[in-house]
Amino acid sequence: MAKDASFDIVSEFDKQELTNAIDQVKRELSTRFDLKDSNSKIELIEQKSINITTNDEMKLKNIYDILQSKLVKRNLSLKILDPQKIENALAGNVKQEIKLRQGLEVELAKKIVGFIKDTKLKVQASIQGDSVRVTGKSRDDLQDVIKAIKAKEDEIDAPLQYTNYR
Repeated sequence: MAKDASFDIVSEFDKQELTNAIDQVKRELSTRFDLKDSNSKIELIEQKSINITTNDEMKLKNIYDILQSKLVKRNLSLKILDPQKIENALAGNVKQEIKLRQGLEVELAKKIVGFIKDTKLKVQASIQGDSVRVTGKSRDDLQDVIKAIKAKEDEIDAPLQYTNYR
């Protein structure tokens, strides 16, 4: 009897690429004319969030745009960014924390399982921690599930990857 095929749906990002993108932003902050003497800083905190501190909101938005462009160039999804409210900091500066999304939250995992059940394919989906495992007898059904989820990707507010395909 044939063994069931399976794959996992996860939401992760390449931590090294993120570190490289932050380093590129830091380099650009030190060389770009409008940001050079603004005491602007960008910090990556334990691969969980990014802090931006600068003189005013306009410069903060410019730095955020630079960050987004560096992430795109390194093939990182902008959906990993969860910008928080802009706050006042010391010495008249402003700061913003940008949380990094990693792992599927329970609500999102349930939504994905619902999408999979709506396809009416002969597969089973189960939530396992911060991922969703999809199993089925036919690899074609599994590929159809991936296509269906990719079609609904604009409704899902997280970057998805499909791993452990066996």
